Amino acid sequence: MARPTDPATRLPERHGRVTTLPDRRLTSWGPQRRARLAAVVFWGNLLSQIGIILSGAAVRLTASGLGCSTWPNCKPGQFTPELTMASGIHPFVEFGNRMLTGVLSVFAVALLLVTWRWLSHKGPGFRRLAWVPLIGTALQAMIGAFVVWLDLHPGLVSPHFLISPLLGAVSMVLLVRLYDGDGRMRLAVPARAMRVFVPLAAVGFVVLVLGTIVTGTGPHSGDSGDVTRIALNPMIAARMHALSVYAFCALLAGLLLVLHRARARREAVVAAWWLVVLTLAQGVIGYVQYYLGLPELVVFLHMIGAALFAATIAWVGARLVTWQDAAPGAEPDHGEAPFAHDSTEAR
Repeated sequence: MARPTDPATRLPERHGRVTTLPDRRLTSWGPQRRARLAAVVFWGNLLSQIGIILSGAAVRLTASGLGCSTWPNCKPGQFTPELTMASGIHPFVEFGNRMLTGVLSVFAVALLLVTWRWLSHKGPGFRRLAWVPLIGTALQAMIGAFVVWLDLHPGLVSPHFLISPLLGAVSMVLLVRLYDGDGRMRLAVPARAMRVFVPLAAVGFVVLVLGTIVTGTGPHSGDSGDVTRIALNPMIAARMHALSVYAFCALLAGLLLVLHRARARREAVVAAWWLVVLTLAQGVIGYVQYYLGLPELVVFLHMIGAALFAATIAWVGARLVTWQDAAPGAEPDHGEAPFAHDSTEAR
C-alpha cells in the first residue's frame, strides 16, 4: 500500500486560484503558504525578465556598453567597478545590468524548484516550460560575454536583446498557467480567433526584430566610441519597422472583431484590449522619438513598451486557451474541441 506522502498519491490542494501539491519534506507548509510563495516566484520571474530589458536599455542609452571592458570581471583582475573621473558612472551602469542577471538566475532556479515540487500535477508540458527561463538566462549571460569581447558587435547585440522579450513571453504564459486550471489545454474561443492570433504573434516578433535593427542603425549603439553599427539606412529601417507595425495593427483589429462577434470569454477580450492600448502608446512614442531626433528619455519609454509588448502578446495567447476542466455535461464553448495532441495533460 502506498504511503500518503508518495508523489503518486498526493492530491492538489487549493488556495485561491492556485493549486499546489503537499510537500513531503515541508509538511508544516499548508496550501496557503505554498500558493503565496509560488505567486511571488512566478511574478518575480516575469518582472525581472522585463526589468533586465530596461536595465539593458539604460546601458545602451547612457553609452555604458563598454563601461566594463571585460567579462566576467569589470576590468582585468577586478570584478567590481571603480569610480574614476575618466569612466564616470558607465562601469556601474553596465555592472548593474550584469548583477540583475544574478537576480534572474535566482528566480529562474526558484521557479523550477517550485514547479517540480509543488506544481508537477499541471503536466509535463508545464514542467518543461519551467526550464526555459533558466536556460534562456544562461544563454543570455554567454551572449553578453561575447558582446563585450567583440566590442558591441551589432550581430550579437540584437540577438542579446531579442532573447529577453521571448523569455518575458514564456514567463507570462507560466504565470497565467499558474492561476488557471490543471486539466488539458483546450480552446476557450472560436478556432478562427487562434488562426488570427498565430500570424499576429509572428508579425509581433518581426516588429521587435525590425525595432532592434532600427536601433542598431541609429546613434544609440551602446558606447560613445567608434562602435560598429548595422550597415543600413536608418530611414529605410524605420519605414520597414513602421510597415510591420501597421500589419500588426491590422491583425489585432481582426482578432478583436472575431472575439467581439463571438462574445468570447472576458479574459481574452480584456487582454486583447490591453494589447491595443500598449500598441497605440508605442506608436505615439515611436513617432515622437522619430521627430524629436531620438532623445534618450523618449527612447527609454519606447523600450519600456517593447519590454511589455511580447509579454502582452503572450498574455493574449494564453487567454485564448484554458486548462480548466469543462463542467460536466456542459457544451464546449463556441464548439471548439480540445487539442488533439496536448503535452500539458495533468494526469
